[in-house]
Amino acid sequence: MATAFVLAGCTTGLQFHAQDSKGNAEPAPPTEMITEELIAAEKRSSAQQGEQNLSRLMVPHPPPYTIGRGDVLAIVVWDHPELAGGGVTAATAAADAAGTGANSNSNAPQPGFVVDHQGRIQFPFAGLLPVEGLTEDAARALLTQKLARYIANPNITLRVQAYRSKRVYIDGEVKQPGLQAINDIPMTLVEALNRAGGLLPTADQSRIALERGDARYSINLRDLVQKGINPGNIMLAPGDVVRVHSRDESKVFVSGEVVQPKALTMHNGRLTLNEALGETGGISPLSGDARQIYVVRKTPERTRVFQLDARLTGSLAMAESFELRPKDVVYVAASPLANWNRHLSLLFPGALTSAVSVTNRP
Repeated sequence: MATAFVLAGCTTGLQFHAQDSKGNAEPAPPTEMITEELIAAEKRSSAQQGEQNLSRLMVPHPPPYTIGRGDVLAIVVWDHPELAGGGVTAATAAADAAGTGANSNSNAPQPGFVVDHQGRIQFPFAGLLPVEGLTEDAARALLTQKLARYIANPNITLRVQAYRSKRVYIDGEVKQPGLQAINDIPMTLVEALNRAGGLLPTADQSRIALERGDARYSINLRDLVQKGINPGNIMLAPGDVVRVHSRDESKVFVSGEVVQPKALTMHNGRLTLNEALGETGGISPLSGDARQIYVVRKTPERTRVFQLDARLTGSLAMAESFELRPKDVVYVAASPLANWNRHLSLLFPGALTSAVSVTNRP
């Protein structure tokens, strides 16, 4: 009777036993059969979850650079070298433009006017000049207006010599993670990644996180390209943190009656059930039950269990269309015959070996 009970139990399919934090039994999650309707519903759900409002990040026409606190300005009043003070003379400006200045090939501090903590510079005759938030052209016009009271038709050259006020941080799977200064070249997401040396082969292009204040955005580069959205229009702001996740953080675990159970790395956020089974050698022909292919998925709300019967018509097409998600567990149950052999071996150790030996005797 004990043997009959075990055999009956092993033919009912995969059994799930759930417990709460106190160890009390909970109802097992219902098994959802993988069908065309379920696949379509899952795709709609994934599309809704993936639709994040990135419009506030998109800036097709970036504005010019604005001066900030800590920036160093190079200011030249032509024909008036006495106004250079601790700044840049006309000769120095010409030498720097030609690349022959004394500091052109050294790490020595460049002369210039530093924007103070209140966003001002101090310039002869003009006094304390508020330049924070102004473009180079606007700052030049303001300084020209101030000096026109003392100099007839002042000819002024003003440019940002050192960009030190605005930075972004690039981390994760890039060649050179660290701080990147925002300069007159628009700091788009693509520009920031290129300045960081580009993505490593281990980078997951589907999982790029951008943190801006309390907001967090998840960016899928390949998905944007497929939708016809140019990632180069994503403009970074000062203080942004960009992290490129590793593909190793998005794995799918395949176990049970497959040829080679193992953890699989997703391909830039994509891996189908058919691909997962194929990369593990497929269902074991000796012990696997093609009727019982399960996908266990932990969601914030509950645990979901999907089942595929590979014997049905169109099951391979459904397996190719069923998208797995990171941390999914694919499990192939054993066939009734394989379960019978294993339980019999546990009940009567060595019985099958002895029977085979007796049968093989001459």
